[in-house]
Amino acid sequence: MLKLLQVLLIGLLVSFIGSLPLGTLNVAAMQISIASGIEAALFFSLGSLLAEMIYVRLSLVAMDWLRKQTRLLSIFDFLTFLLLIVLAASNFYIAFSENGQNRNLILDSALPKFLLGFLMSAINPVQIPFWFGWSTVLFSRGLLEAKNIQYNAYIIGIGMGTLLGNSVFIFGGQLVATAINDNQSFVSVLIGSIFLITAGWQLYKLLRKKDAAHRLSQPDSETNRVGQQLERWNIDGKKKMDQEG
Repeated sequence: MLKLLQVLLIGLLVSFIGSLPLGTLNVAAMQISIASGIEAALFFSLGSLLAEMIYVRLSLVAMDWLRKQTRLLSIFDFLTFLLLIVLAASNFYIAFSENGQNRNLILDSALPKFLLGFLMSAINPVQIPFWFGWSTVLFSRGLLEAKNIQYNAYIIGIGMGTLLGNSVFIFGGQLVATAINDNQSFVSVLIGSIFLITAGWQLYKLLRKKDAAHRLSQPDSETNRVGQQLERWNIDGKKKMDQEG
């Protein structure tokens, strides 16, 4: 039971920290929170984390298959770039329109927010090498074992961590909306700028071959470093339990 709790907490911690940097999904959740309310944003986040959990499950049981899907991942990378451009353009259009009441082409679409979150997450391949790398490190450090019960705890923790991370943006978006309620154009420009900068970074990765398809080869140094720290905590915890026993 203690091992399952440890696996769940590792998944939660890694997912929560990984959800905090500005990205397509958490910024979209923040904008939905501002425009449509907390409930809509939470449904969007639940849809996005469902897709993420499916990808994690695939990374655990089909690593070799994922490694071979370079063309599919490259297509997803390009679709993500186009999505970011559309999101940025929609925000700038809303900001500079005369009445400021235009709807965002994607985030205000007729799709249910849960389905919208799922689809936007499904075509966002950045999470695939991220979780592929983490799963590889956790396996190699003995922190995660090839057991379904551990997989389930790990994935549940990841879902909880992603929801907590997105909640920072969802509730933070409400605070932003309250603070600058009379200047919605500024909010649209700010969010549009974030999407545009993210699109530029996505294009840079595509041109420099640093996209998802090329990052599946091996975990990065930061992932390995944190994995080593988690391994030390695991060993220290076992020693403590042996001494107490």
